[in-house]
Amino acid sequence: MRALVTQLSRFGVVGLVGLVVDVAVFNILLLTVLSPQEIHEGPLIAKTISTSIAIVTNWLGNRYWTFGATKRHWLREGVEFAIVSLGGMAISLGCLWVSHYALHFTSQLADNVATNVVGLALGTAFRFTLYRLWVFRGVGEPVEATEATELARTP
Repeated sequence: MRALVTQLSRFGVVGLVGLVVDVAVFNILLLTVLSPQEIHEGPLIAKTISTSIAIVTNWLGNRYWTFGATKRHWLREGVEFAIVSLGGMAISLGCLWVSHYALHFTSQLADNVATNVVGLALGTAFRFTLYRLWVFRGVGEPVEATEATELARTP
């Protein structure tokens, strides 16, 4: 249980760094080159770019710190991480699309709430579960064996 709490805490810190990167890039793009007044799809494009940058930031943090004890081949792990992260991005983009285009809440605040609050909450639960069970599990080890190994290493 202690290993899980440590993992969750580290995941939260890495996620917070990724969130800062994501929100900052998203808002900078919305206020400049991807303004919805200039480009109709600006919010969706801005979110895709900002989340892609945050995905790389999060992969590095999770690979080397959160799930560092379970590192596997970087390419396979990177592809799996990207697949799960793209699923999380789809959740966030879906929330943004519903809010901005279906419900017509088009302010920058509404866009941020839809994608960086609602989308983030749903996407985070999705990503943590799949990162832990699929992407960062030990090679050839079932999840339970990985947890036992982590607990044995924790002082």
